[in-house]
Amino acid sequence: MRLNLHHLHLFHAIAQDGTLTGAAARLNISQSAVSTQLRALEASLGHDLFERRGRGLILTEAGRIALDHADTIFRTASDLTAILGEAGRARSRVRVGALATLSRNFQMQFLKPLLNTPDLEVSVQSGVQDDLLRGLEDLSLDVVLTNLAPARDAQTPWLIHAIDEQPVSLIAAPARIAGRITGRGDDLGALLRDMPLILPSPQTAIRAGFDALAARLGVTPIIAAEADDMAMLRLLVREDAGLGVIPPIVARDELASGRLVEVKRLEGITESFFAVTRARRFPNPHLAELLKVARAT
Repeated sequence: MRLNLHHLHLFHAIAQDGTLTGAAARLNISQSAVSTQLRALEASLGHDLFERRGRGLILTEAGRIALDHADTIFRTASDLTAILGEAGRARSRVRVGALATLSRNFQMQFLKPLLNTPDLEVSVQSGVQDDLLRGLEDLSLDVVLTNLAPARDAQTPWLIHAIDEQPVSLIAAPARIAGRITGRGDDLGALLRDMPLILPSPQTAIRAGFDALAARLGVTPIIAAEADDMAMLRLLVREDAGLGVIPPIVARDELASGRLVEVKRLEGITESFFAVTRARRFPNPHLAELLKVARAT
């Protein structure tokens, strides 16, 4: 059966409103007509597009895919110039959620294989983990990048892909450690005792590892600043506010240029990065290859 664009327009209205009643009012037709035409569209596609939860309608996985294509169809149809310019090229989309505090360099490293791919649109949404996981659950996101592995249970069967583990080091402006002898094991305690430190916030895995290290060395650190945002930690180190405890990947460009230096690697402390997905009947075809490349690098 050929796709009826009128039915697709009606489906789009239901998806935006979340109820048959609201869509019927918006389109100025009866609710029974909306219901009948929705069933006709589902029959033509061979899949249910919504499931009922309470008084509202929630998109199924097939419904989310249909909505993505409907958005593309209606967005293109609204601009004749775009239609002529694209000349029938179909675009696909990868929707990435990223923890707002996550290293931007890591995010770019993950996304790099997708960049400059013809007819592919990449969208990146930053936010807190709970919001991103809700986006993954309702299929508005394909993958969530995080350094905090979420808990799994029967209600939230996340697929957690460990894709990278980065070392953590003491990073500083060159002037701050000028004249210091670094690199020896017995030098670490003196560095941590004497230097003001820029640390990740206490809720992070890096900070937990660092606090344990300081306790083993019998050091009470001088804390100059704390932040949960890796970009902010990097900027504080660049401004020479203290000796930073961060993964070198966060300051990759500054280390390459000599603006910052890696003073000492903190053995036993690492930051793990995860890509979180969910089991899907219709997986995004670009995602499997992206995860394969990420795990191989």
